[in-house]
Amino acid sequence: MIATINGKISEKIGDLVVVEAGGVGYGLNVTSEDFGASNLDSQAKFYIYDHIRENSHDLFGFVKLETKNLFEQLLSVNGVGPKMALSILNVGNAKDVRGAIATGNTALISKANGVGKRLAERVVVDLKDKVGMVASDLSGTDILTSSNYLISDEATQALISLGYSQNDAVSALKDIDESLSVEQRIKLALKGNKR
Repeated sequence: MIATINGKISEKIGDLVVVEAGGVGYGLNVTSEDFGASNLDSQAKFYIYDHIRENSHDLFGFVKLETKNLFEQLLSVNGVGPKMALSILNVGNAKDVRGAIATGNTALISKANGVGKRLAERVVVDLKDKVGMVASDLSGTDILTSSNYLISDEATQALISLGYSQNDAVSALKDIDESLSVEQRIKLALKGNKR
């Protein structure tokens, strides 16, 4: 089993990052975040998930161990294979994905390629208690902002259904009085953000 690969990034081919180590070039499937951060000719260490099947041998590389651990948790969900787990990790950074699972935000998870609503719900049900996030962990994610607007807030959800991104919906509502009705908050948010 390969646990880590430490070497020079020699190429980026399609979605793969090629790491030269000991005279061998290892093609690693990586998250879009790690792909963007991988600079040619720089030294890098990747934590490896080795996926061997009858007709293929794929290596999945992660710069952070916590991302690899989340990837392996995603694989424990029935119906989620390595490519789909990587796709789920591509909807945000690992902290955002963990936050989405912890708060039951299936909308974010179902943005992943090939992941429908039902599978997103299964991911949440299976992993909600396993991702290990508490409210203090959520404060740095897009799921919870400094104004404590959870994505599950009714007004926020309404704006998202109107085409706002999560961040835009939260931003539009952050200065509006929480004691107002949901309808009034939505109207004021729409008035302040002519789209």
